[in-house]
Amino acid sequence: MNKIVLLLCLLLALPLLAQNPSADEILRAVDSNMITKTSQARTRMIVHGRRASRTLELISYSEGNAKAYSEYLSPPREKGTKMLKLGDDLWIYDPGTDRSIQISGNMLKQSVMGSDLSYEDMMEESHLLESYSATVKGEITYDGRDCWILELTANKADVSYHKRKLYVDKQRYVGLWEEWYAKSGKLLKTVKSWDVKRIDNRWYPTKFLFKDELKQGKGTQYFIDEIKINPKLPAYIFSKAMLKK
Repeated sequence: MNKIVLLLCLLLALPLLAQNPSADEILRAVDSNMITKTSQARTRMIVHGRRASRTLELISYSEGNAKAYSEYLSPPREKGTKMLKLGDDLWIYDPGTDRSIQISGNMLKQSVMGSDLSYEDMMEESHLLESYSATVKGEITYDGRDCWILELTANKADVSYHKRKLYVDKQRYVGLWEEWYAKSGKLLKTVKSWDVKRIDNRWYPTKFLFKDELKQGKGTQYFIDEIKINPKLPAYIFSKAMLKK
């Protein structure tokens, strides 16, 4: 009789177990949504300063998480500025001086165009599952969506943020809210994501608000106006020759 009762309890528990994937499974699904073989996008970055806001428009290309190329289309002052990432190396081309400089060391912590994003953020490893160990800390309803609360702890020494807290949409496996922490436990940045769309058989947020919590201000909005997932890209896009082209 006890064996029958135990079997019934296990059978009743199976649906509950199916509804609660492990932290690694959740993180793997998040990576699957966000990581692409290649991408091409037109984006806008709205930087909210103390006195005024300004909008920058870009066209960007990426190949995996190791190669990326971006060119500013507007405003006129920044038009023609280009950025190229190849592995751990990052170059910036300034059309005003017709020079390319490599960004490295402490320069990576500098703000990108006065925004709440740093060059270091742009260089960060995209595969969360490879860089962090994850734990499910609970559940929450955020922005009208049922989410898991994930706590991520770095398992690599070269990541920019030692810990992260992530609210993951249970149905779409997209991070809707993130908190990025220093090793000391100090909150450094927050990221809000919304306007999630179905693109190329995946869920993908198209609007973001990045906020540097160490400074005052309204943060930096980042909008993906157009995006192509996994287009064929010519190899020359990810070459230093593109910086002066």
